[in-house]
Amino acid sequence: MKTTEHHVEFCVVGGGLAGMCAAIAAARHGLKTLLMHDRPVLGGNASSEIRVWICGAHGHNNRETGILEEIQLENLYRNTTPNYSIWDTILYEKVRFQENLTLLLNCSCNDLVMDGDRIRSVTGWQLTTQTRHVVSARLFADCSGDSVLAPLSGAEYRHGREPRTEFGEAAAPETGDAKTMGMTCMMQLREMDTPQPFTPPAWAHQYPSDDLLPNRPHDMAHAPGFVWIELGGNQHTIHDTEEIRDELLKTALGVWDHIKNHGEHHADNWALDWLGFLPGKRESRRYVGDYILTETDIRSGGKFDDVVAYGGWSIDDHHPDGFDNKTAPWYGSIHPPVTSVYGIPYRSLYSKNIDNLFFAGRNISASHIGMSSTRVMGTCATLGQAVGSAAAVATRHGLSPRGVYEQKMTEVQDCLMADDCWLPGKQRTLDPRCRQATLLASCGDPDVLRNGQDRPMDGQPNSCSAAKNDWVEYRFDRPEAIAEVRLVFDSDLNRKTLNMIANHRRTSPVFSPPATLVKAFRIEIQDATGAWQTVYRAANNYQRLVKIPLSATALAVKCTIEQTHGNDQAKVFSFDFC
Repeated sequence: MKTTEHHVEFCVVGGGLAGMCAAIAAARHGLKTLLMHDRPVLGGNASSEIRVWICGAHGHNNRETGILEEIQLENLYRNTTPNYSIWDTILYEKVRFQENLTLLLNCSCNDLVMDGDRIRSVTGWQLTTQTRHVVSARLFADCSGDSVLAPLSGAEYRHGREPRTEFGEAAAPETGDAKTMGMTCMMQLREMDTPQPFTPPAWAHQYPSDDLLPNRPHDMAHAPGFVWIELGGNQHTIHDTEEIRDELLKTALGVWDHIKNHGEHHADNWALDWLGFLPGKRESRRYVGDYILTETDIRSGGKFDDVVAYGGWSIDDHHPDGFDNKTAPWYGSIHPPVTSVYGIPYRSLYSKNIDNLFFAGRNISASHIGMSSTRVMGTCATLGQAVGSAAAVATRHGLSPRGVYEQKMTEVQDCLMADDCWLPGKQRTLDPRCRQATLLASCGDPDVLRNGQDRPMDGQPNSCSAAKNDWVEYRFDRPEAIAEVRLVFDSDLNRKTLNMIANHRRTSPVFSPPATLVKAFRIEIQDATGAWQTVYRAANNYQRLVKIPLSATALAVKCTIEQTHGNDQAKVFSFDFC
């Protein structure tokens, strides 16, 4: 068999959204990075193999930004009639063509070599090429969801539910156990113009009456999603996955047979378009870091000095019986509300006892109840970007993950906020020259563009409204060197559009960039002679965060808005430079 060796600075195992964002962030900040993923497509639960739509923080203006928003805006622009094949290619493109980043698909990590309390290398078996890939790195991140590096390395981890008394969590069970939330094989349905018959296989379960599906919404008049077809919480969600998958397929096909053939469910013209054979997991191993995030932290707002991400999904703890629990409402979940976003500390993203191991995704250092909120993919993506950024800082200064916490937290936070990751309670630091320069505008007070807040919050819009041909200009007392211009536009953080749709109606929406986004703009500079020149012009922008590299010396730099994707007025949250 063939063996290939790789020597990188940062190795990420697991290519779901958390692993993708970790690898992309690290590579963009200069690290030689490798991403190893055991599937043929990226995205994990969001991929075409599983098809769960991306959810994140509830609440006004709380949508996650950064790399995740960049990916989703790309999808809105290119994937106009939402198609999972296009979505897969967008995820693939973001990783495969990123400078400094090597991608290994179909490569399952199954071994590693330790050097004391540090991982020296990991080994993956690539099925398609029958090749062992040995990856040596200074830093590693486990974003595999199942925490595959934990049992291989001896890293501390937890599995199951803590008793209520351990962390004083009201939502926790009175007695701890090994039970978890289950997993789901998703169904995707399509509405057609004519009636569509369905004949179930002989091995499908049978549910001849609605009484067998209590509190499970399944009337196609509302085109429901079927995340409530959930099993496995009373088994081992790693070792028993194949057995659980078999039962999920029988259950899903039985539910669809019930909808089509047993009672009126407004499903005559609906067809089963796709059924997943790879279960979407909610929970398995959770690492232990220097801090374990709990229900108390979530309810109190997570006021951490080392905040690097945030959550805002409800405490969404599914009953381990899942589909078989007939007494609880909906799919047997409890939903204590989260009244506001909460910060997630950096100390929950690296191992307590393995010196060079990060982790991000649903496997972070959290209690079972804490994880029930942080596990959603919007939150997981921001955790991944935090880990990738921290790995870059650690490498820059020759530090361990813990050393970054002890010495360079502000640098990590500044890096994340510069890349459009909002951190509750933190304010982005601008180049001092932005504060010192004279800021002029053809519309309103432009001073909000340099206040370090890139979204509406606390009742303040933190944006400048501009019509066509409105401009904002920095003017200096003497020529200044400008290396980069940074802009943050309005991508409508309250939009209802998800990355993909659960089921396809005949009237399913057509995707397009948010009407609020600036489509066309130009950047001009005034040189030392007083002459103006256009140094950058965008005719078809569809991103929220725009960084424009420049190498110019200027007496002034100006941004002029030319067009939006639909609205008469554009909102600009930030216009600054370095």
